Amino acid sequence: MKEGLLRVRHLVDVKRIAGLDAITTEDGWLSLGATVTHRTVERSPLVRERCPTLASAAQHVANVRVRNVGTIAGNLAFADPHSDVATLLVALEGVVRLASRRGSREMPVASFLRGAYETAREPDEILTAVRFRPWPAPAASAYVKFGVHERPTLGVAVALVRDGQTVREARLAVGCVGPTPLRITAAEERLRGRSLADVFDDPVEVGALAAQQVDPVTDLHGSEDYKREMVAVFVRRALRIAAARALGRQVEERYRHAVVA
Repeated sequence: MKEGLLRVRHLVDVKRIAGLDAITTEDGWLSLGATVTHRTVERSPLVRERCPTLASAAQHVANVRVRNVGTIAGNLAFADPHSDVATLLVALEGVVRLASRRGSREMPVASFLRGAYETAREPDEILTAVRFRPWPAPAASAYVKFGVHERPTLGVAVALVRDGQTVREARLAVGCVGPTPLRITAAEERLRGRSLADVFDDPVEVGALAAQQVDPVTDLHGSEDYKREMVAVFVRRALRIAAARALGRQVEERYRHAVVA
């Protein structure tokens, strides 16, 4: 509307609808109501306890003025390709809850985001909540991003679920380089069964595999080739950070500036 691309006869403010500003937990799910802001997520004791990676990532969204008014659900509904929140929620296998007069339905965030500024929301639906299950314990996770503009050039979310000193389960999502965030399932399969020490010492193969799997778009943030190379670099970085945390090691000093969560 600011750009004059859309004209509407009526606007409906949902901020006063009871319950949409709540953060709740039920049966292992964490639910963020549609009007929960980035700032609220950043400061929520419940989110910090159950999913500290999301709380820390929210702290680095835009600036404090944006975080005070912008919402997690609004971020997803806008479907900006350069979204930290969307990348993390795809890695968390999050779902959105949509409601209309016909009833309510849920669908995965990965399916909801159809493309740049395009979602699966029907014209008569509103997004009422975002829900996800935090990574199971014991898990070590990291979210790293890079950018020189207002929005990130790329973001990488990774989680390693441990079984002793071995990776039992892995999650890896890359966002901000293409129209939508992507789970890199081939890389996840490659990580399963590997020792944490091996992941820490040699994540090069997984980084290269992730770079092959993404679908980057050339834009002001960089060319397709540039983004693939950056994906390889930052996936390796995220894996080393997560593996270091799982092993109880200090994060390397050269990576500290890139650690978001």
